[in-house]
Amino acid sequence: MAREFPIKVPVRGAVLPERLRGGRTFMPPVDIAETDSELLVYADMPGVEADAIDIRFDNGELVIHGKVTAPEDRDYLLQEYGLGDYYRTFAVYESIDPDHIEATYKDGVLTVRLPKAPEARPKKIAVKAE
Repeated sequence: MAREFPIKVPVRGAVLPERLRGGRTFMPPVDIAETDSELLVYADMPGVEADAIDIRFDNGELVIHGKVTAPEDRDYLLQEYGLGDYYRTFAVYESIDPDHIEATYKDGVLTVRLPKAPEARPKKIAVKAE
């Protein structure tokens, strides 16, 4: 039996909505985990300061945007790391409690905790012996 995932991730090659942003924009690699009580989103966003991260959840859509500030006064001999902002959106097909969403950022990894609404959590049913 196929399991329906609570977050829809765009398929490679799929048409995504146009974004009107200047400069380069990267899709950060993301891992998503689910527990009985929450969804966890882990996004690799190196080079972003915590106060330059914008996270929004509205109408079942999670938007993550991290703004990268380019280092100044550097003359590169070799430059392979591309500079640009991070941007990613997800359609969330799970009842989420938006008032209790939390996010932390440490060592270049953003963690977003999306707690499930009480009605979306599994319920244990007691069995009575007769």
